[in-house]
Amino acid sequence: MIIKTMPSPDSPTHSALYTRTIRLLPGQDLRNELDELVRRQPIEAGLILTCVGSLTDVSLRLANQEQGTVWRGHFEIVSLVGTLSVNGSHLHLAVADSTGRTLGGHLLEGSKIYTTAELVIGWLPELVYTRETDPTFGYRELVVRSRQDADS
Repeated sequence: MIIKTMPSPDSPTHSALYTRTIRLLPGQDLRNELDELVRRQPIEAGLILTCVGSLTDVSLRLANQEQGTVWRGHFEIVSLVGTLSVNGSHLHLAVADSTGRTLGGHLLEGSKIYTTAELVIGWLPELVYTRETDPTFGYRELVVRSRQDADS
């Protein structure tokens, strides 16, 4: 059995964590607002710590699909997770409809807030997230660098 330990404080993937809490309002686009926040700050290495709220329109790219799909109705946000960066964010959303049926996939533009979205966002100022093509599948995948390495 292999047991991995937490990185030491001098590890190139170690950073302090700062948080920000925001509330999105009815009609705002969940993806667009997160992208705008990342640009405004700017956040080079961030994450979604938690999100609760509701949506009227849900726009997702489902697993192993090229195009997005849109659902209309009323949905509860049951999970939003992912990494945030001006160099490319990667977000997964799960929502439940009025029967409890759950949908999930890559969050796309077009997911509109119904009543609210309450988010706690973290950022890691000593890190920089970038996306580089991984030869295994050809997707642009996360690369984590220390700020010192990224600046040199």
